[in-house]
Amino acid sequence: MGKVLAGMTMSLDGFVNDRNGSVDCLYPDLEALRKTDMLQELIRTTGAVVMGRHAYDMAEGDLTGYEFQVPIFVLTHYVPEQPPKGQNDRLSVIFVTDGIESAVRRAKAAAGDLDVTMIGGADTISQCIQAGLVDELQIGIRPVLLGSGLQLFEHVVAEPLELELTRLFELPDAIYLRFRVVK
Repeated sequence: MGKVLAGMTMSLDGFVNDRNGSVDCLYPDLEALRKTDMLQELIRTTGAVVMGRHAYDMAEGDLTGYEFQVPIFVLTHYVPEQPPKGQNDRLSVIFVTDGIESAVRRAKAAAGDLDVTMIGGADTISQCIQAGLVDELQIGIRPVLLGSGLQLFEHVVAEPLELELTRLFELPDAIYLRFRVVK
């Protein structure tokens, strides 16, 4: 069975969006990011995605052309009225209203031997860390100081979490650190 990988890109001062909720300065060139070996490897090893509702809403329910062509489990309090766009024989969207444990359990079943990748947001990742469901963290750091916004680990109230650095990806505009959660 694969592992659960959670992560996001943040500013050097720890924010995953700016004071207006924008992530534009953290992802200045999505097309270039999609072409990196790091993201291509992540796509190849991902069998299912767990996504927070805010991340889903940022796409306005349209996953047409989304890089992860796998089942996507959206953690939410309610199912939107409009069906998602972009579903096909590989990409399906399942709304999960009964908690992070259920979303991860269902995603693991769908992923089989591949990994479950958590794609935002900060609250979803925090819930997963607090529930002890994360096997690895991948944190991207962009060389920008935002000064305020949403912090990735602001609401993590778990016991201290020991991490072991396992990989380092250097891209022209960011570094990505991969950590194994020591259990």
